[in-house]
Amino acid sequence: MAKHSVVVYGASGYTGMLIMDWLIDQNIPFTAVARNAQRTREMMAQRVVRLESAVYEIVEATHDVESLARAFQGAKIVCNTVGPFVNFGLTTVEATLRAGCHYLDTTGEQSFIRAARERFGELFRQAGLLLAPSTAYMYTFAEIAAELALETPGVDALETATLCRGPRSAGSGVTVGSTASIFEIFRHEACYLWEKKLVPHAANASYSVAVPDLLQPVFTIPWGGTSLPVLYQNDPRVNSCISSVGFYDNEVMKFVHAVGQKWESEYKDLSKEAQDQVVKGLVDSTTPSMPPRERTTLTRTVDVAIGRGQLAATRATVRGVTPYISTGALQTAAVMKLLDGETARVGFASACKAFGHRYLLGFLEQRGLARASVAAL
Repeated sequence: MAKHSVVVYGASGYTGMLIMDWLIDQNIPFTAVARNAQRTREMMAQRVVRLESAVYEIVEATHDVESLARAFQGAKIVCNTVGPFVNFGLTTVEATLRAGCHYLDTTGEQSFIRAARERFGELFRQAGLLLAPSTAYMYTFAEIAAELALETPGVDALETATLCRGPRSAGSGVTVGSTASIFEIFRHEACYLWEKKLVPHAANASYSVAVPDLLQPVFTIPWGGTSLPVLYQNDPRVNSCISSVGFYDNEVMKFVHAVGQKWESEYKDLSKEAQDQVVKGLVDSTTPSMPPRERTTLTRTVDVAIGRGQLAATRATVRGVTPYISTGALQTAAVMKLLDGETARVGFASACKAFGHRYLLGFLEQRGLARASVAAL
């Protein structure tokens, strides 16, 4: 049972520890939940900033509904970082609901988000609880840009691009969990929103995205579809939404795209057990260990939303730094609102819908993590 109102599940992972950094910064006590308390204690001592001033506890739990629900009981909010979410996320969502907590997570895995909405969205609404996946750099920055574009009257179609300064070798600077999620998406349908319906991308879909911030176009791919088409499917303002992701280092994205093509041609029809071995091999070969803490001089981002209507057209851009650190900030911004009982939505909703995109943008801007601009087209 949790002593504190906020639970961080996946506390020994890279993103979980960054969330704890921000909770400590805001003087918010928390319960760290993980499979191995001793390993978590050691990792936190090495990686969590200002841990000596924190009020916290560590609770062990196995990854099943009963064990997690017991660990979450007594809390108000669960911040979940345990992925790939398509494999592990629904168990955590169910346990969170059973414990009577609000749910936040850090994933953009479209297939999981669709399943969470369909299985648990109405149940969370009936319980007066928020189910807010994808409260993270990917794809809250892009959604903030989209919301800024939607402030222009007449906009009803969105195209977004999430562009990051990429590593020089695939996986370098990306966490083990993120890499596993990247390769896991090959197993699942990736959709965009077209006339209010989710439509599958072609298996070989890719885009060349040109933005004023960069001299060269960026090679992007649908990245599993992203969360945004799902988040906007039932939004009366939006008829269509297409999203893609790219690293400034085009060779990295071309590598990922090539793996996707190889999956379609060689691995798609294998048994799940055989596919599991393929995914494990890919993860092990690209991200063997936890990366170092991000540096603002290296990890920079540009998230762009083009909004169009019959006559309206606008471009909103959110420029940022340190996406994993920004994820911890976004989770904490959401936690602060929920602790104060301030949410505009319960049930399935994005952080932007629940707390307001201007609030989240302001939280990031005040801490030097993001800056936005809007230009008419």
